[in-house]
Formats: sequence, C-alpha cells, structure tokens
Amino acid sequence: MATELADTQTGRASLKAEGQIFEISKAVFFEAAHFMGGKPEGHPYRSVHGHSFRLEATVAGVVKPGEQWVEDFSHLTAMLEATAAKLDHKLLNDIEGLDVPTLERICLWAAAELGKTLPGLARVAVARPSLNERCELVLKRI
Repeated sequence: MATELADTQTGRASLKAEGQIFEISKAVFFEAAHFMGGKPEGHPYRSVHGHSFRLEATVAGVVKPGEQWVEDFSHLTAMLEATAAKLDHKLLNDIEGLDVPTLERICLWAAAELGKTLPGLARVAVARPSLNERCELVLKRI
C-alpha cells in the first residue's frame, strides 16, 4: 500500500493515491416496458409488460492529477441520468438497437451511450431488482 509514515507538515499519516487504480460506481433507476416478440403465442414475455430497472456504471482508472479522484461523481451521475432518461417510461422495443430488449442488449446500448462521455467506463450493469435479476457487461480490465 502506498502509505507514507507521516506528513511532514502535520505529523499525521498521509495516503498517496498516485499510481493506485480505483473503481467508482453510481446507479440510477428508470421504469420501462418491453416485450419479446419472438416468443411463441401464449408465452408471458410476448405481451407488453414493464419493470423497474437499475442502471449502474463503473469508471476505473488512476486518480487525475490535481483532482484527487478518478471521475467527478456529479459528472458520472449526470451521464447516467441522461442515459436513463432516454429509456425512462418508454417501450424499449421502439429504441434503436433495443428491438430485442434483453438485459444483455440494454447493457450494450447503455455502454455505447455512456462510453461517449466516460472514457474510463469499465462496467455497466442493468438489473431488475424486484426479480433479483442482474446483468453486467465488463468493458475494461485495468
């Protein structure tokens, strides 16, 4: 661990973040409907139904010089909220790229959106908490 014994100015132990790799995560929620059109007649997924979704993004990297963090949580939150807003209260099947809106495809779609403004994006997870279901897309290993 990169710990100095004492800060010469204060005499207190100090921690050095430089060179360490960190991951930070943030999650937001959205509500959306979908259906799985390729299922046989009578299959419960074939009908339009909705879920509460949890969208989580993880950014990985070293601490930015002079900033003392990997990514500003307010920026990460804003990017997640903007992405979730594109899905919130929508029929997911109508969104380009989500004609078959499985958790896996929602992860891929969200990663493409978030990757535009979060260069350190390492993981995207989409969950349906009420069903205890979760899918995680691993993008980077640092």
